[in-house]
Amino acid sequence: MTPALAVAGAGLIGRRHVAAIAASGAARLHAVVDPAPEARDWAEAQGARWFPTLEAMIAADRPDGVILATPNALHAGGAMACIAAGLPVLVEKPITTDVAAARAMVMAAAAAGVPLAVGHHRRHNPLIAAAKATIDAGRLGRIVAVQAMFWAAKPDDYFDVAWRREPGAGPVFVNLIHDVDLLRHLCGEITSVRALTTNAVRGNPVEETAAILFTFASGALGTASVSDTIVSPWSWELTARENPAYPATDAACYRIGGTEGSLELPGLTRWHDGGARNWWAPLSATRTPFGLDDPLILQIRQFARVVQGLEPPLVPGHEGLATLAVIAAIHRSAASGGDPMQPDPATP
Repeated sequence: MTPALAVAGAGLIGRRHVAAIAASGAARLHAVVDPAPEARDWAEAQGARWFPTLEAMIAADRPDGVILATPNALHAGGAMACIAAGLPVLVEKPITTDVAAARAMVMAAAAAGVPLAVGHHRRHNPLIAAAKATIDAGRLGRIVAVQAMFWAAKPDDYFDVAWRREPGAGPVFVNLIHDVDLLRHLCGEITSVRALTTNAVRGNPVEETAAILFTFASGALGTASVSDTIVSPWSWELTARENPAYPATDAACYRIGGTEGSLELPGLTRWHDGGARNWWAPLSATRTPFGLDDPLILQIRQFARVVQGLEPPLVPGHEGLATLAVIAAIHRSAASGGDPMQPDPATP
């Protein structure tokens, strides 16, 4: 039987999830949950029931699973309501805004035996699966260094929405959290961070540019350069072709370097010298083919299998918690100038 999924939140990302459900062929839209009056009209236009709150929907007409696309600060409460009702839930990133609240969500889901997934949808991208297979197969050798970039120019009217000018809405939280999740997925746990941030261009209370140094559990070092005030092609949004709203470029935004070769992403170009390990040796570039399937649609299909009890979430709650903990550490480091990483926060 095709799982019936409810979407809580009728904003931009919620509507993309509804479109992904329709395109997935693996699930159907059950209801839209959003207190705004215009959300009711939109839900009816989608042929779905409308409810102002999760509690009202759960009491009246339970779905098989819920996608939480509400504002970040509401994730914890919404997820806890779903867990208490025994409903599998996919929480948009970030899992929530607070590490302690995220840990409580993970522990509650584990205790109740309810699947908790986190919407780090880039892990569903076929090119990420190919990149991880390349790394895990040892084709780069031992990973030594990693570079990640998010440079983009958000337009002035983007900041007409007040919360986007406030702490918690800068590119570290809104954008880099995706990149950190992929770096953890591809290269292992991050054990140390040091960060600097600035708001020198716009002067808003939130950062607009950051420089970050990572240490991985393997001993590899990584850097991330982040800014939402630079005109450039070097961001996942402009290189991965995941979202047609962004003009595509052929640039790379990640470079992963190892003792036997290096990998550029998202183009999946591997540079190697045939095992010579000699800078005088000629280099070859090998590009691995990959599909351009929409990861949001693939995420819906995987969540449908989770709801049916066929497999666990690709990105379970504890992974979202661990990624959030790194982002929180970046903010603490920028504020203090120190290294604020704590022991593994993903263990309940």
